[in-house]
Amino acid sequence: MKTHSFTTEMWLKPPLEEVFSFFSDARNLERITPPWVRFQILTSGEIPMRLGALIDYRIRVHGVPLRWQSEITLWEPGRRFVDEQRRGPYRLWIHEHRFSAKDGGTLVEDRVEYAVPGGALVNRLFVANDVAKIFEYRKRKLEEIFPS
Repeated sequence: MKTHSFTTEMWLKPPLEEVFSFFSDARNLERITPPWVRFQILTSGEIPMRLGALIDYRIRVHGVPLRWQSEITLWEPGRRFVDEQRRGPYRLWIHEHRFSAKDGGTLVEDRVEYAVPGGALVNRLFVANDVAKIFEYRKRKLEEIFPS
């Protein structure tokens, strides 16, 4: 299976504890996901972030409604966590979120490893661009939430 990777980073003014706390609330993902994805968390009630936590979503990919389930497979509070797709549109999706104190604020790093049905051609024509746009939107929203 051919995998692809995407990495990005950004610096936010608030301290590490505040930024990590924001990301620790799974419901905040709706706030930083573009409206065209029509992202909706289906898991009811409080979602305690911890190793093994499962979170169910509904999204749209090019207008097609899909369900997605993620599992938290690594949980290191204040430092990093990993979510992996258990059910969804990708053949593989592993998203590592890293946080570190830097220059009086917080460096947020994202690394995604993924594989798509249709391989490199589908990735080049559709997926890579979609992933980049989603993370660009996310960066803009985080800069609004945490202005510098």
